[in-house]
Amino acid sequence: MTERDEAPATRSVARPAHGPALRVVFAPDSFKGSLTSVEVARALADGWRRARPDDDLAFAPLADGGEGTLTSIEFGGGWERRACAVTDPLGRPVTASWLQSSDGARAFVELAEASGLSRLMPDERDPLDASTYGTGEVLAAVLAAGVTRITLGIGGSATNDGGAGILRALGARIDDAAISLDGMDPRLGSVELRIACDVSNPLLGPAGAAATYGPQKGADAAQVAVLDARLARYADLVIAATGRDERLTPGAGAAGGTAFGLLSVADRFRSVVLVPGVDLVAEETNLAAKLAGAHLVITGEGRVDAQTAFGKTALGVAQRAAALGIACVAVGGGVEAEGIAALAELGVTVVPVVERAQAVAEAMAGGSEPVARCGERIARLISVGAALGS
Repeated sequence: MTERDEAPATRSVARPAHGPALRVVFAPDSFKGSLTSVEVARALADGWRRARPDDDLAFAPLADGGEGTLTSIEFGGGWERRACAVTDPLGRPVTASWLQSSDGARAFVELAEASGLSRLMPDERDPLDASTYGTGEVLAAVLAAGVTRITLGIGGSATNDGGAGILRALGARIDDAAISLDGMDPRLGSVELRIACDVSNPLLGPAGAAATYGPQKGADAAQVAVLDARLARYADLVIAATGRDERLTPGAGAAGGTAFGLLSVADRFRSVVLVPGVDLVAEETNLAAKLAGAHLVITGEGRVDAQTAFGKTALGVAQRAAALGIACVAVGGGVEAEGIAALAELGVTVVPVVERAQAVAEAMAGGSEPVARCGERIARLISVGAALGS
């Protein structure tokens, strides 16, 4: 047998050792339109266990106050889900859920449950007519249950009504000439309302509710101008009725001006405050305690992009991890350079879930298995690092 004919020698390839067991916290947001934050966290953990079965895994699925927040809050325990008959953004009957604490004193309401874009088909989006009235109906149900501490997440709205629908459902009279608050539910005077808000937009103008968010709710350029003018007239009436001018308050433009409307009638409540959504959900899910003693936290969201730098969940988790000296990895259903750069400033490595070029719809239809494979890849890289460092 010549040298060329000799069979190749069998080589032994060393498999990297797992290294010491780690405490890993999974704290992702939802992949909107595809997986809840609970499903993302579980999928990442399932993949992780394939590669590192001995690690100590903890779950802290998060949200930013928008769609999916109820699921995240409920996962932490201590809540009971309630349901009530309300109307959707176009006035059609639907059933909406809200959470009541086990002691009955607190409630978490998600605007998207009744008044969200998820309630509409793409060709039904109509910010000129969409109303937050259904969310007001949910709040009325909460009041009827005797709750006095309410948290309202206002992300994911289909509306641009300045919160007028909510105010009407709570007893305000609003027409084109005037606003009267005399009929508002007197029980509001005992309510502490926290509004989960992760944007800083004012009500009006080029950075306002209509200009910034109107297009994603179905408005073209001409309609954006109409919506902004409507909000301006509405604001004048609200200011005349309340004596408060919240138009320039950071976050007033959130949820099509819903924050503006509620802040404007703060005197009817015991208190009304805007709270960063990520902070609020982190508090409710006890994230700080779960991070204690962790070696690594894995966060993520549907898209890690330019908006990540403006208070989205992945950034909030990354900031907490950096403050505690905990390594952090972020996964994204889609990943863009601006998002990578924003998180890199905090020492975060970003890992895409996608494994090949594909349309967004196809990626969203892939279910949880691609996320699980992503979790497994990260775990194997951790083991490689442990082997190289040993």
